[in-house]
Amino acid sequence: MSSKSERRLVVGYDALTDAAIMAGCRFFAGYPITPATEIAEEMARKLPKVGGIFIQMEDEMASLMAAIGASLAGLKAMTATSGPGFSLMQEAIGFAAITETPVVIADAQRVGPSTGMVTMPAQGDVIQARFGSHGDYSIIAIAPSSVQDIFEHTIMAFNYSELYRTPVILLLDEILVHLREPVLMPDKVEVVERMKPSVPPEEFIPYGGEIQREMPSVGDGYNLLIESVLHDELGRRIGTDSVKGSRMIKRLWNKIEENVEKIAREEFFMMDDADIAIVAYGSPFRSAIKAAKIARDKGIRAGVVKLITLWPFHDSMIKKISEQVKAFVVPEMNMGKIAREVKRAAGDAKVINVPKLGGSLHTPEDILSAIKEVA
Repeated sequence: MSSKSERRLVVGYDALTDAAIMAGCRFFAGYPITPATEIAEEMARKLPKVGGIFIQMEDEMASLMAAIGASLAGLKAMTATSGPGFSLMQEAIGFAAITETPVVIADAQRVGPSTGMVTMPAQGDVIQARFGSHGDYSIIAIAPSSVQDIFEHTIMAFNYSELYRTPVILLLDEILVHLREPVLMPDKVEVVERMKPSVPPEEFIPYGGEIQREMPSVGDGYNLLIESVLHDELGRRIGTDSVKGSRMIKRLWNKIEENVEKIAREEFFMMDDADIAIVAYGSPFRSAIKAAKIARDKGIRAGVVKLITLWPFHDSMIKKISEQVKAFVVPEMNMGKIAREVKRAAGDAKVINVPKLGGSLHTPEDILSAIKEVA
């Protein structure tokens, strides 16, 4: 990143907002909701100092639509919410997907469904992040596991949103948002800037190619058609033309799904000789690491796969590991949402789901018990 870095004791929402501003975010729209409210409060304090704009909207739908509008006007933009607000945002997520508008959505997950337990952590929005809005499209979702991750992955989210012209979701949880940890804060980070058109307006194709990185802002003089109806390469409605419709839907799908190997990120711990793999993300990761170390002290060769990106899911990585290990153990603060994806890709390897519900976090012993089942 940079030769100059400073180690600071930082709370999760502070790391996120600092990273967003370093990544170029200059617009935030939001609506207060526990446990994401502090993200909005920090952006309200910080954005005016860098010439940015903060606005509190009337609800979560309006918040995301305002962020989309700001992005179309040329600003890097984001919003933040929790489960109930995330449910309300789904139509706008689909709008951002079909208009190929870069925007970042931070979801500080809490126990659900509905109002749920407003101050307690969960990972219940994982499937909703991928399939929440109707129709066929793909999306990128990133799950930090520490405050350092929050800082780094927020920048990653903004960069991915620009590279792939897509909404990107940061799947946090209540623990991480309010956790305070030492973070290495560089003075410079690698930032993907928005690309302006390299051709005159009459030659520009706004939705052409596999990925159209070039994106004019509203008011730049380009004939930019922003249409929620399925449209062709120029943004014109295609009506009932199924051939064009199929081509454009596949384009929205393929620009993510055919670049999985470029997008997917994970880290491996103690996996060189492991015959049991713990697949973890978010807050349960820290318990997973401890459980693996205890297991090794007992002679069980356990390792940890830390997922950074959840969507698109890295099937080929799980398949490759399944050729090495006899079992996967998947601790989640839900009933087993990523465990289902692991099962789908794991071949003949056994998959043990370790759910933790009601707002509590796995202990290492919870995970160790599952490891012993398959050791």
